[in-house]
Amino acid sequence: MTAGRRHRRVVTGHDVQGRSVVLMDGESPHGFFLEKAGGLQLTELWETRSSPADNSGARDAAEHERRIEPINGGTVFRIIEYPPDSVRLKTLDPERFFRGMGAQAANAATRKHPGMHRTDTVDYCVVLSGEIWAVLDEGEVRLRAGDCLVQRGTNHAWSNRSDEPCTIAFVLVAAKPLP
Repeated sequence: MTAGRRHRRVVTGHDVQGRSVVLMDGESPHGFFLEKAGGLQLTELWETRSSPADNSGARDAAEHERRIEPINGGTVFRIIEYPPDSVRLKTLDPERFFRGMGAQAANAATRKHPGMHRTDTVDYCVVLSGEIWAVLDEGEVRLRAGDCLVQRGTNHAWSNRSDEPCTIAFVLVAAKPLP
């Protein structure tokens, strides 16, 4: 993975007197180009490792190993830019990518899109720019800038059928595994 497009991130916290302050303000240093994922541009903004979250300390919580799901009942906040499928599907390697990110690709014999996968999360998704199709086992829905989707542990994929990139902000919340 090499550095990808970065997004400005402002993180607040507390000084030694307990007053609110800005701890970080600038481009997130955690931007990556994910070649095995078909050229996704991922910017990791923050994570929590428990619920309720721990707001103490001043360390950069987005500095961690790459993975899709949050750990220990926590959350992940990230932005992903999806290139058009006409570009992305040329290099997408579902088995290697999802395994390398601690997840599992959907069954190759039954998946409707090479990016189909499932996570034990509730994902809050906001399309920031462009358009994309949320592909499910049964059906699909077109999402445009400003649209929101709540993804609840389903098999899903993101299919950008346009000629322009699509940027989505995600908050993933750890969820109980479905039977």
